Amino acid sequence: MNQETDGAGAQLIEPVRNFSVLLSPTPRGARLARLLAVEQLRSWEIPLSPADQIVAELAANAATHGHVPGRNFRLTLYVVGDTLRIEVTDTRDDRIPRASAADPDVERGRGLLLVAALAGRWGVTPGPAPRKTVWTELAIPTTGSRFSTSR
Repeated sequence: MNQETDGAGAQLIEPVRNFSVLLSPTPRGARLARLLAVEQLRSWEIPLSPADQIVAELAANAATHGHVPGRNFRLTLYVVGDTLRIEVTDTRDDRIPRASAADPDVERGRGLLLVAALAGRWGVTPGPAPRKTVWTELAIPTTGSRFSTSR
């Protein structure tokens, strides 16, 4: 039996778009993550900035701090409704990232502060062992505007 719904009861079903790739936990793998994300976002007609910067930072962290020889990291992009979710999964569940003030004399250690400022909403999901996923969410702007942060 088929039923049709019209009027106030009709629902528009939006497709879920996703992209996922395994990459080597190396500087080259981190650069490739950003390049692949940029191409995928272009194909979805989603503004590149700040998503490209967030992917670059999370991928660099996975290659630097989540590196385990012989184990790759995964970049996943999801678009559900008006939200872009970026996930980077590595195999170092013993190293949970935290955004904290860096020593002003040190050139490193500000990446997650940048991610927090650009995304507004981010977190870490543990498991399954030995993995963890660092994720961010961005609101996709309407045509003609820039990304805004999801809160």
